[in-house]
Amino acid sequence: MNKASMEKIVSLCRRRGFIFPSSEIYGGLSSCWDYGPLGVELKNNVKKAWWQAVVQQRDDIVGLDTSIFMHPRIWEASGHLKGFSDPMVDCMKCKMRWRTDDLDGDVCPSCDGELTEPRQFNLMFKTFMGPVEDEASVVYLRPETAQGIFVNFQNVVTTTRKKLPFGIAQIGKSFRNEITTGNFIFRSREFEQMEIEYFVKPGTDKEWFDYWLKERMNWYIGLGIKEENLKLRPHGDAELAHYARCCSDINYNFPMGLAELEGIANRGDFDLVQHAKFSGKSLTYLDEDSKEHIVPYIIEPSAGVDRSVLAFLCDAYDEEPDKDEIRVVLHLHPALAPYKATVLPLSRKEHLAKVAKEIYAEVRQCWMTGYDDTQSIGGRYRRQDEIGTPYCITVDFQSLDDKQVTIRERDSMKQIRIPISELNSTLAAKLGGESFEVLPPGGSHQMGF
Repeated sequence: MNKASMEKIVSLCRRRGFIFPSSEIYGGLSSCWDYGPLGVELKNNVKKAWWQAVVQQRDDIVGLDTSIFMHPRIWEASGHLKGFSDPMVDCMKCKMRWRTDDLDGDVCPSCDGELTEPRQFNLMFKTFMGPVEDEASVVYLRPETAQGIFVNFQNVVTTTRKKLPFGIAQIGKSFRNEITTGNFIFRSREFEQMEIEYFVKPGTDKEWFDYWLKERMNWYIGLGIKEENLKLRPHGDAELAHYARCCSDINYNFPMGLAELEGIANRGDFDLVQHAKFSGKSLTYLDEDSKEHIVPYIIEPSAGVDRSVLAFLCDAYDEEPDKDEIRVVLHLHPALAPYKATVLPLSRKEHLAKVAKEIYAEVRQCWMTGYDDTQSIGGRYRRQDEIGTPYCITVDFQSLDDKQVTIRERDSMKQIRIPISELNSTLAAKLGGESFEVLPPGGSHQMGF
């Protein structure tokens, strides 16, 4: 398997409609990205797979969707107003600003100019709510989704009657005024998070922390990430966030090296204690066993949607020799692939196109489906391989007589011919994880399940 370079991933994303530079016709906007027709499907599929795994398929986690704008006192209670900052330096020559942890020396990487002494720079975006721009109307774009969960803890307990341990999950946009961005969609100022806040009884937090480390690693592996490309990295005492009792990162071997894909933290009771203190509202939980009000500890698995998309793209990318050319293929898990199948009529002739479009109309009622009638059939197969489509459905002139179509599998390039009436049931079996039967030389086509 060939490790993808970032240049190849960016090129494929731009060329095939996964990801475009934002505001491109105006010259773009630094570190901002737009997801194209295929990219939005991939991104939605990543979020759907996460939601299914942590909410739909469990009975101990419920969902939430909180506002991006929240009361500014929330950020005071959480420590973001004072502590959510990075040490920065400015170049006295070219005026560029840099994070100190991105520098190898004492001079500006851009112009070799002299740098100022480090100073703290708050990463939250600040704006005003209402018609008057004064201190009383200051609000912030949230830098994380977690705080919206904490301040709704009592609402969720009251309305769902969940018992400890239980969790609250949320997917949503967050905003950080990062000084140093880059590596495509890995680090940007507007990004999307998938976060769980899992509330447990004090004293059980270590076992639940260990549980979520394994659970989250297995989620990536189950969706096709190669285990050797993942590494668990515990945080040292010096790098722990002020609220964390312990924390580990799931790192992925991106083209630029190992970097954080997801963090799992034991936040203790810090968040609920702080919000109770600043709001004056009780955020305790009545333990039915002891009949005492307790403040739960919190285990937080926090993943980046955009980083997950990038990791799945990098891990799926491959270049395979095929006769005299190189086949570029995305071996995306079927659950993540933008199109599950694409209908390919062998000709644009009206009578064949009519049948092909009828099949297309039927299949897309069940799955996201493409339709491609441009270029040679070989060229179209290559195009679908490159965007990760698991199955191609070829409609040929014989289909008009025998009412059958050919299905080609992306990874093996093997083909079977089946009745049109069995197409949806065949795809359902295949997309459920089964693969085509390996046929002996000269063997006849049969169903692979």
